[in-house]
This record gives sequence, structure tokens and C-alpha cells, in this order.
Amino acid sequence: MKKRQLAVTDIAISPLGLGTVKLGRDQGVKYPESFTIPDDRAAADLIALARELGINLIDTAPAYGNSEQRLGGLLQGQRQDWVICTKVGEEFEDGRSFFDFSAAHTRASIQRSLKRLRTDYLDIVLIHSDGNDSHIIEQESVIAELQRCKRDGLVRAIGMSTKTVAGGMEAAELFDVVMATYNPGYDAERPVLDCCFENDTAVLVKKAFASGHLCTQGENPAQQALDFVLAHPAVSSAIVGTINPEHLRANVEAAERALRG
Repeated sequence: MKKRQLAVTDIAISPLGLGTVKLGRDQGVKYPESFTIPDDRAAADLIALARELGINLIDTAPAYGNSEQRLGGLLQGQRQDWVICTKVGEEFEDGRSFFDFSAAHTRASIQRSLKRLRTDYLDIVLIHSDGNDSHIIEQESVIAELQRCKRDGLVRAIGMSTKTVAGGMEAAELFDVVMATYNPGYDAERPVLDCCFENDTAVLVKKAFASGHLCTQGENPAQQALDFVLAHPAVSSAIVGTINPEHLRANVEAAERALRG
């Protein structure tokens, strides 16, 4: 797949990214079918396949169980081949999430991610919103600390994984990247994408398949979803979280067809 520039940054990413929540967490997830977290061999094979298919964006988070720790080992010797996106703000312990958007927690979270991922820089770091986007942007100290981490060379691009239209539009004017929900069954956040386009802010789309629910509907729903998502000019990449190699191949083929128009 031909890489796309991440808005005004010098980062180039594939139009599909590999989401890795299923590599580290099977509690508190909202997929239509249960799944088994893949062992190291299966996970390594999946990552090798993604790389072979032209995917270079990999999405993780501290809240994804032990996803970061596993990726630290799985990506050894391949750092130059991957754009790593992780997050700050949300923690997941004992089956529940909690949030901390303080400067101290932000810095500590980034240092921990660097250690877990066995790297000395992170390509993209997003604020993992608890749903109170505007409050986080206007009242918390996380943004200022992310900016300091960027100046310190720990992070190349910063952004926010938003949950509201108002917050997403605020984020579009502040960050390099906004992650938003967008799919054929849910286009309420289209104004966020439009605002990002106007501000030269990159968009990463989460839940392009509605956490797998769209894949149970109609004829070739994955194609329909990617046709829809990748048609918006603000979208740099759609994050897909499959751990099924055949689904991954099919998703890449669908993305390539969508991009050909």
C-alpha cells in the first residue's frame, strides 16, 4: 500500500493500521464474538504478515492489557519499519478503566511506554479520552506535558482519541492527529473530520467496522466500510484490530480497491 503523509508531520503511514488491543486484553471489550489472545508465535506471524502487506502503522495503548510489553519483544529489530502509536490517560487494571490526565502521570506513562516498547522515541501519542473531551482539553495539564515531551524528542506527533463532536473539533485546532469514530453506520463525527481537513490535522479512524459489528451485515461489509472511511480527504489511516490473518489480507485488498476508486 502506498503510504500517506500524516498531515503536516514528516511521518508517512499506511492507509490501514494494525490495532493491537486483541494482543493484550480480552476483558471489557465490545466485539460481537469472543476471541482468544494469540500466543507469541501467532502474534509474530500476524505482525510479519501486516508488514509484508505494506502496513507500517501499529496502534497500542497502556489500557490494552499487556499489548505494549508484547510489542516490545515482537518488534525487536524492526523499529525502523513501524510507526508506533500509543496513548496516555487511560489505565486498565482488575477489569476496569481509570483515568489520569495530570502532567506527572502523562510523563510517567510515556516513560513506561518507551521502556515497554523498547524504543527511545514514540511516533504518535494520543490522549485516551474518558468522554469528557472538552474538559480534558481546557482544564487538564496533559496537553502541555505532551508538548514538552515532543520538544524533548520523546514523541514525534501528538493528538487525541476523542469521543465527542465538540471535543474532536477543538482537538482539530490543537493537535497533529485526531482519532475519531467513523463508519457507514455512524457518521455523527463527520464534522470532526471536516474540521481536521480544514486545519491540516491528520485523522486516524477507529471503529471503521464498528468493532466488528458491521462485518456481520450485508454483502462485503468490510469493502463498504473502507470505501466509506477512506473516501474522506482528512483520513490518513483506518485502524483495524483483526487477529485473523485471512481477514487482514481481505482488509488490505479492500483498502487497495477503495483507494483505486
